[in-house]
Formats: sequence, structure tokens, C-alpha cells
Amino acid sequence: MKKPKTSTVKTRGTPGRQAGVADVKPLVDDLTCKDVYKCRRARKALVEMGEGSVPYLVDALNHRKGWVRWEAAKALRQIPGPVATDALVTALGDNNFDVRWLAAEGLIDRGREGLAPLMKALIEGSDSVVLREGAHHVLFDLSHGNLRQMVLPVLQALEDVEPSVEVPLKARALLGTIGRR
Repeated sequence: MKKPKTSTVKTRGTPGRQAGVADVKPLVDDLTCKDVYKCRRARKALVEMGEGSVPYLVDALNHRKGWVRWEAAKALRQIPGPVATDALVTALGDNNFDVRWLAAEGLIDRGREGLAPLMKALIEGSDSVVLREGAHHVLFDLSHGNLRQMVLPVLQALEDVEPSVEVPLKARALLGTIGRR
């Protein structure tokens, strides 16, 4: 019998414990929310597992049920790291408004950390109305803080008459600014 793959992840309760498919997969399966309390406990456990659960949560973002994608986005919002951040940017394109909202809120929480992946997504997918709406949500909130000067040109481009043309240019400029700091 093959042993499941494992990776060392830090959790609040047991630092450095091994979490593998045998630990994570049943928790992700519990996100189907047939039992709301079980679902909530599963999400909290996945968050506590940290980065070790991220690949499974990323897969859950592709689930056919919107509620499972919502739970995955809610968990990813609470897990730091570039893979979780990239997944939140991808979730801005979900067909479920609630999933997109959570993804945007997660990127707002990350602040500057979420800007580079968001700008790359805008450069590649500026024709997506849903992505632009999500990016607007993120940048509007960030424009009320210390990132105002940095994000304002992209925010204004998102509000322009032809955002699919102007947004990639402003997003590239912002990426250049991020790279210089």
C-alpha cells in the first residue's frame, strides 16, 4: 500500500506536524456543507493547516457547487502566501458573485502583496468585465489607504470609457513601480 504524500506545515496546535492527502482531503470534502457546523469546522482546520492545504483549496475553487468555492475562497482569504494570493486573483473571475466578493476582500486584506498578481491578471485579462469589477473593488478600497498614489492611475483606468485598452498600460506601469521599490 502506497503511503500518501505529506508535506510539513505549521499549524497553530502542532508546529511542523505532517499534513497529507489523508488529513486534508476529508476536510475539503466536508466543505460541501451538508452540515453547516461540520463545514465551518473543516474550513477552520484547513486554515490552521496553512500552506499545506492551499493546493486542495485551489482545486476546490473549481468545484461545481458555488458554496464549496465560497468556502475555499473564505479559507484562502485567511492563509498567507503567494499561492493563496494567486488563487484569490483567479477567483475574481468566478461566476458566483459571493466568491468574487470574498476573493476581493482577501486581496484587500493582503494590501501591497496582492497588487503584482492582480496587475498581471489585468494585463492578461483586461477584456474580462468580471475581473475588472473585482479589481475595481480591490483598488477602490486600497485607494483609501497608504497605497492611494500607487493604485489611483489603475483605478481611474478601470473607470474609463475604454478600460480594456487603458487598464493594461496602467497595470504595467504599476508593476514597474512595485519592482523598483
